[in-house]
Amino acid sequence: MQEHRNLPVTGYTNNPTGPDRYWQGSADDLLAALGTSAGGLRQQEATKRLTHISSNRLQTSKRFSIPLMLLAQFKSPIILILIGASLVSLYFADYLTAGIILGIVFLSGLLGFFQEYSASNALVNLLKVVKISSTVLRDGQQTQIANEEIVPGDVLLFSAGAMIPADCRLLEANHLHMEEAMLTGETLPVDKNIAPVPSDNPSIGQMSNILFMGTHVRTGSAKAVAVRTGRSTQFGQIAEHLRLRPPQTEFERGISRFGYFLLEVTLSLVFLIFVFNVVFHRPVLDSLLFSLALAVGLVPQLLPAIITVNLAKGAQAMARKKVIIKRLAAIENFGSMEILCTDKTGTLTEGLVKLQSCLDATGQPSERVRFFGYLNAQMETGIRNPIDEAICNSGTLDISAFLKIDEVPYDFVRKRLSVVVKDPTGQIQLVCKGALDNILDACSTVEVQGLQDPIGTHRPQLEQLYLEWSSKGLRILGVAIRSLSPQERFESEDEREMTFLGFLLLLDPPKTDAREALARLEKAGVRIKLITGDNRLVSAYIAEQVGLSSHQVITGDKMREMSDEALIAAVRDVNIFAEIEPNQKERIIQALRKAGFVVGYMGDGINDAPALHMADVGISVNTAVDVAKDAAEIVLLESGLNILADGVAEGRRTFANTIKYIFMATSANFGNMFSMAGASLLLPFLPLLPTQILLTNFLTDFPELTIATDRVDPEMVDLPRRWDIRFIRRFMVYFGLLSSVFDYATFGILLLLLQADPVLFRTGWFVESVLSASLIVLVVRTRRPFYRSRASPYLIGATAMIAIVVIVLPYSGSLARLFQLTPLPWSFWLAMVGILSAYAFCAELVKRWFYHAGGSRRISPK
Repeated sequence: MQEHRNLPVTGYTNNPTGPDRYWQGSADDLLAALGTSAGGLRQQEATKRLTHISSNRLQTSKRFSIPLMLLAQFKSPIILILIGASLVSLYFADYLTAGIILGIVFLSGLLGFFQEYSASNALVNLLKVVKISSTVLRDGQQTQIANEEIVPGDVLLFSAGAMIPADCRLLEANHLHMEEAMLTGETLPVDKNIAPVPSDNPSIGQMSNILFMGTHVRTGSAKAVAVRTGRSTQFGQIAEHLRLRPPQTEFERGISRFGYFLLEVTLSLVFLIFVFNVVFHRPVLDSLLFSLALAVGLVPQLLPAIITVNLAKGAQAMARKKVIIKRLAAIENFGSMEILCTDKTGTLTEGLVKLQSCLDATGQPSERVRFFGYLNAQMETGIRNPIDEAICNSGTLDISAFLKIDEVPYDFVRKRLSVVVKDPTGQIQLVCKGALDNILDACSTVEVQGLQDPIGTHRPQLEQLYLEWSSKGLRILGVAIRSLSPQERFESEDEREMTFLGFLLLLDPPKTDAREALARLEKAGVRIKLITGDNRLVSAYIAEQVGLSSHQVITGDKMREMSDEALIAAVRDVNIFAEIEPNQKERIIQALRKAGFVVGYMGDGINDAPALHMADVGISVNTAVDVAKDAAEIVLLESGLNILADGVAEGRRTFANTIKYIFMATSANFGNMFSMAGASLLLPFLPLLPTQILLTNFLTDFPELTIATDRVDPEMVDLPRRWDIRFIRRFMVYFGLLSSVFDYATFGILLLLLQADPVLFRTGWFVESVLSASLIVLVVRTRRPFYRSRASPYLIGATAMIAIVVIVLPYSGSLARLFQLTPLPWSFWLAMVGILSAYAFCAELVKRWFYHAGGSRRISPK
């Protein structure tokens, strides 16, 4: 065990971000400056340092910024203008109007705050399930620590697939290659070593002894000491400078476009109404307040909060299905996903690879092949994989007489892995296993019945055996050896002129429920495309077993010959991409997206990160390597297509409920405001007072806070659905105008039959506006007749509560006087029953026509 102690902290105390020029000088001097040693920190010291630097996060969670979250509820320009107008009312001593306006605005803000705060807490708790951690030496022992808890002075151990959680100085490196494209743009892996860098101001690319936060290990292993964390890292400084944020999803872009559309309508309406009222010599302050209240009435104020709540509740529901959402906005893309690209291992297959046979070059059982395959798998120190585990679990062999000297790690170009050992006779042996073609290419001889023959005469037979076994779904690896002379370091160039020993045959059977899960996804409009590095015969066999069409296969070799245009045309119909190289996965995803599909990619390996970033929906599993888990937006707690199908359905329910609110709010608000604008031009008095408009908007929005709990009709989750601003605009206009028809009918009853004065008119229309908006919620929430689609108890209860409140309010005495309302005659209520019944009936007719004849196909299957 290595010594660990807390040394005098020289550079650390003077500079909490770590010593300057930490790439220069000896590693021992740096360890001393950091107050640590090669054995790592004591836990007590690490805890102390963590409190000193807060954490290793690039930014703190918004969860704890309660004041900012509350203030954000009032950042809308219209709300700010309305608050300013209330201050003007105070200046003119109109205290009642100012108080009511501020009270309603503040109450709306509080409702939005509590909803968003609870949603934010729910998301933070869900994200705790998906942790990215690193292996750290604490108290001289290896332990797993969450990346955000790593501090300067921590000594870390890395292997292939590991994410780097801090800027680190290398202490040890073994065939270490890093992916640094995110910092340097260099796509090729970067070789790293422990030698000091003499330059005073080297570029990132020249710091060959530094591992940078956010990069990841491509091959090899390393031991390093953390020097800088969080915002003081190279990545942290770039992120802080650029304020990097993830790209908008299609849903977020739709919300933005919708917001701009409402802003245009609102500003135009406010300006015209204000000018008209002033021209007709109505009080300027009343006209201003009326126009602003009209604008607030048109804008669905609670839309941001309701969207957040819907997405958060959707994320919680998906978590119950073992699907964790890392970014809420990804839920919509998940629900609208049309293509899912995935590897076969662990998704279509059991993921429990079994070593079926160890055969020599003639196809006969061979203990020698098994021994060297076991020796290679057991001594490999890179990231563990199912193949090595299958070989090691097939039976224990005594390899104690062999001493490991070195290792040449696996990479995705060579597709081989070698260990260098000293056998009992003292001979240095290189033992190599990997993809058969890549092994054969590096062999000059083949061992047949204890003798070595030139491989050329045997290769056709070896390849024939490979084809025969592959067509039965078996994965084939080759095993080869070579005797070497002692040397200081062994490289991949030593994998030449080897002797081929034989084959390792592995079986990963299809999942028993894979065919059923594929059928579920296909029925839901999600097509599966298989992207794998396995050979085309194994891939076609597995695809056939699970019911995936395999009549066409594109291989990596064929892809290299295809232009981008040809690939875009081909990906529509081809379901199997075999013998694919890592960089080709990203190209396939890009081609599918250019073909117009919403594409999901499911990956868990080192080489999957670019494809996960490229896809509309990046999906990984909780057992994936760190770099894949970090790149994914959605993490499955269990692997399998059934879990995925459940998550897709839940994502579509979330999207459907979000769209419901937009339909309800915009159609009702637009109708009321259109009626109000028209009435204000025709009547000699304001049709509603500003405070009454705000109260109407608040009461109609309140039941819709429960929309996240609403039931969703099966037809709304059966196929992918996508956002379309034109569809929502048409819906708003058609149902808004229908609402206005019955508003004007109410005007006629109030003015012609009841001879209403301004107070009675405003009271009657206030009641009709709220009741009709509440009723239409139950109609437009479904494409079915409303009596055949039952709303959730919460939505029904909230709607009923608001209806009771608005009926009782005119008779409430002082509260009625506060809002300048008056009791209504019984004849008005009789007329109201008729108007609301006719409204519901006509809304059902318009809805049926709209969806079957005049509606759009965009918020419907593509």
